[in-house]
Amino acid sequence: MSNLRFFSPTPLVVGAIHPLSENASAHAIRVLRLNVGDSLTLFCGDGHDYGCTLTSVEKKSAHVTVVNRTAIHNESPLNVRLLQGISSGDRMDYTLQKAVELGVSEIFPLSTERSVTKLSGDRAEKRIEHWQGVVIAACEQSGRAVVPKVHAPLTLAQWLAQFGDASALNMLLNPEGAKRLTDLKAPQTPVNMLIGPEGGLSPSEITLAMQHQFQSILLGPRILRTETAAVTALACMQAAWGDF
Repeated sequence: MSNLRFFSPTPLVVGAIHPLSENASAHAIRVLRLNVGDSLTLFCGDGHDYGCTLTSVEKKSAHVTVVNRTAIHNESPLNVRLLQGISSGDRMDYTLQKAVELGVSEIFPLSTERSVTKLSGDRAEKRIEHWQGVVIAACEQSGRAVVPKVHAPLTLAQWLAQFGDASALNMLLNPEGAKRLTDLKAPQTPVNMLIGPEGGLSPSEITLAMQHQFQSILLGPRILRTETAAVTALACMQAAWGDF
């Protein structure tokens, strides 16, 4: 059986006994049918994998003993923050999953003028929890031991007021872009990558972004779907400047 890897929401200590999370227990016990003595790997987002042995299995819970700790060195040399216009249905999940696999460091869902999905209150909290779960699952699959944070949804104006950074490489993916990625030099600063939802960013949002030092970038002569744009841009950046 291939290496089994699960996220722990609590810190891990070598030599200690830890409970598996509810989701990990359900998968390990009901799906994989693991037994006492089986080996698995946990990570808690601190940049390490923890080798563990299953020490107790009950109907709805399981515990492991942490045996060792190994530093994981697979984080991207690029610090890319994804500013993603909230898209509907599975599109947003796909975008976040693939962005994590491609090394993104932070995710900022943006509530834009053309976002079909509008979030507020309890619905927003539940969606953030769901998106963070998608990110964690992508880390489990891809071997990442640092978990990117999914921030609470903001408008573009709110993001610029709270997180705007003129010293960063600020990129706006725009089918009418003035530059291509190949026109840019390898960044020595964080990268803020802004992508609109299904209908793209509005003219006023594009103007606002450009007023805050966002460069309009074109990804080829064809118009890409929002979920394709994120994957394409991240893959191109990793190939040109990162660890591909």
